[in-house]
Amino acid sequence: MTLLRVDDLRTYFRTPHGVAKAVDGVSLHVDEGEVLGVVGESGCGKSVLALSVLRLLPMPPAYFAGGRVLFMGKDLLAAAENEMLAIRGNHISMIFQEPMTALNPVFTVGHQLMEVYRTHRHHGRDEARRSSIEMLARVGVPAPERRVREYPYQLSGGMRQRVMIAMALACRPALLLADEPTTALDVSIQAQILELMLQLRRELNTAIVLITHDLGVVAEATQRVAVMYTGKIMEEASTVELFDRPLHPYTRGLMASVPRAEATFETEALAEIKGVVPSVAALPPGCHFEPRCPEAVDVCRAQAPPLAEIGPGRRVACWRVTHA
Repeated sequence: MTLLRVDDLRTYFRTPHGVAKAVDGVSLHVDEGEVLGVVGESGCGKSVLALSVLRLLPMPPAYFAGGRVLFMGKDLLAAAENEMLAIRGNHISMIFQEPMTALNPVFTVGHQLMEVYRTHRHHGRDEARRSSIEMLARVGVPAPERRVREYPYQLSGGMRQRVMIAMALACRPALLLADEPTTALDVSIQAQILELMLQLRRELNTAIVLITHDLGVVAEATQRVAVMYTGKIMEEASTVELFDRPLHPYTRGLMASVPRAEATFETEALAEIKGVVPSVAALPPGCHFEPRCPEAVDVCRAQAPPLAEIGPGRRVACWRVTHA
């Protein structure tokens, strides 16, 4: 059953340099209990997409130029603010990129976690405290009775991230938006956090949108992948299909740029996608990837390719693929 459906979403920003099309015509869906990976370089619109779902962007300068975000059949873009307050943190939760800045430094960890239970579950203070301690223990925080009295600065990066996961999953949400949940953590802690998220997904049947630039995380944790570039989806496929046969030149470039364990600088140069991501306020005509694409032809420069379905669950926006 489809839990979330995004139809032709357009999230734009008014800037001194013109309109920045951060999310430009994105359509995707997430099924119950599914893990969807959203990948791409920094600045491609991944985080703005997640923030758009929860309507957490400052308006102005942001505004929705079109589209719908359907959650359990309800259009969130048309919902009243009091309806969104009941949905955020309750039915849809989000793990933000940086736990040090996402947690309020002047309140204890317990205070911030208890607020979730008191707001959405209407628990009294003592009940909220008990629930908070239980949730911290569930996500692997040692000595939770002591941790609830501590401030974020007293916790390590991995512990702060576990607190963020506890807050996000406290109300057993149907959908979790995880924005770079393992960024700035060392490799061993990354693996623990990822396994924790997947374990809780299995227990709670929570669907996850995993936003990342780490293809290793994508390969390990997701069932489907959407590849974004300059606010658009370039390719979408099952994880197995995408890694087995990437079709879009951008997707192939991302995968080629991942260092191989057996390679050394003496034997193999690190692959790169030449050029830089263009500003979403000054996008090139035609395909946005054309200036960096080694396979571009005349039609790529003149006209943007549609995101065409070329098989069950497989979509790609590339003239070379759809008109081969």
